[in-house]
Amino acid sequence: MKYTGPVYRPPFEANSLLLQVTVGCSHNECSFCTMYSDVPFHVETMEQIEQDLREARRMYPRVNRIFLVNADPFALSADRLKSIAVKINEILPEVETIAMYASVNNIKNKTDEELKQLRALKINDLNIGLESGMPEVVEHFNKGFTVDEAKVQLKRLTEAGIDFSVNIIIGGAGSEKTHENAIANSKLLNEVKPKLIFIATLHVDPGSPLDEEVKEGLFIENTLRQNIEEEIEMLSGLSLDHTYFFGLHTSNVIPVHGMLPDKKNEMLAALKEGLDSIQVEYLDGHLKKGAEGRVSIPR
Repeated sequence: MKYTGPVYRPPFEANSLLLQVTVGCSHNECSFCTMYSDVPFHVETMEQIEQDLREARRMYPRVNRIFLVNADPFALSADRLKSIAVKINEILPEVETIAMYASVNNIKNKTDEELKQLRALKINDLNIGLESGMPEVVEHFNKGFTVDEAKVQLKRLTEAGIDFSVNIIIGGAGSEKTHENAIANSKLLNEVKPKLIFIATLHVDPGSPLDEEVKEGLFIENTLRQNIEEEIEMLSGLSLDHTYFFGLHTSNVIPVHGMLPDKKNEMLAALKEGLDSIQVEYLDGHLKKGAEGRVSIPR
């Protein structure tokens, strides 16, 4: 299997076969991120993709799920994606789902009919980094789209029968607007109704534009207390049915997960109990984080 540069996948794709169809990120300009800063974007050849699929066929008696990498394979044209999906179905016919990262802008360049055709070829479960429901946060993060555009495009996915997860970054608005960010996130999620909500806490990559703002005092990161309280407020505002709340990223100090609405109260109780168990000096201080954005919290 060929992989170029760093390869990332959501935690819930741990058991998926990773198939490289693009390298790097087609946008690569988010203000908090340097994940693909040294990896020029390009498209993998069909010859290599077929070679990798045949290698996977030799290695695994059964492959139920494939996750296409790297950062946003849905940037490929509908025709290219259809060719890849056809080849997957030919070599690994038992595959049930072909998932991948996608940007809102990747959806725009596909017609409604093309989206339905892709879904018919088993392309589903797109993972979309929206990050926030606050327009100013999405703009500050330099995502390349607006919240209003995101709503339109995500609803087009739903109409085409394509399930999707939405990534939300706790602390994305900074310490002065935690309440506004929580409310905006709940409102947006209630409107677009994702299959899964993937929660992570803001980690500013060293060397990113946002890192420079932090150093200059232009952006104040949340305290640990604010992060937890923001997640509690956001979760409290959700009124979704059959949406999975996935708060198990390593950046989240208190891990919670479960189906909404069934596990909502249980998750809220766990967050509140965790908040009460952490020493005040850790809750209200700005802790120095390691290279992976993790902190160790005595209880």
